[in-house]
Amino acid sequence: TVGAIPRPPADVGTCVTRGALAYTDKMYPGAFLADEGVKYISVGGNAIVGDDTKQLPVSDADELYATRGEGSASRVAYTSYEAVCGQGGVAGDGVVPLDWTQLEGSRQIQLEGVLHSINEAGTTIATDRWYGSDGVIDRWLPAVLEEAGINSKGSEKSGAFGLSDLQNWVQGVLQS
Repeated sequence: TVGAIPRPPADVGTCVTRGALAYTDKMYPGAFLADEGVKYISVGGNAIVGDDTKQLPVSDADELYATRGEGSASRVAYTSYEAVCGQGGVAGDGVVPLDWTQLEGSRQIQLEGVLHSINEAGTTIATDRWYGSDGVIDRWLPAVLEEAGINSKGSEKSGAFGLSDLQNWVQGVLQS
């Protein structure tokens, strides 16, 4: 998973999946099929610590949030994190708390400075520090290829398909 929440929020009443996460977590907890050879990787970003205090804007996103009355990126993150885990003052990708992106039993990757969205959360301000940007994909895709048994070094062709085909597919999935 990349920036996903693999378990229900602390207050299940705030769960936007209306019980799907709780059901999945109960019936298929953690890396449920690991004993059958299924590999799991959880990728989470650590870019913003939630903070609900009023702050002076320090970025273009903060300026926009202040104009809309939301305060700052850290204040918006606080609200999002609080809905997920019951605590707003934690670190995460601006939408999902870091600890809540990590599936129990999976290989866990934590990426410093990485945001959840292609835009600063809740804005149209583009960013190159989200999970699907070229420089960030290079930080987690090699681990995925390794877990999948695909050789990412040397030959472009390994396994049943080429490495460049896989990279293009992943980028396409993340951008849609």
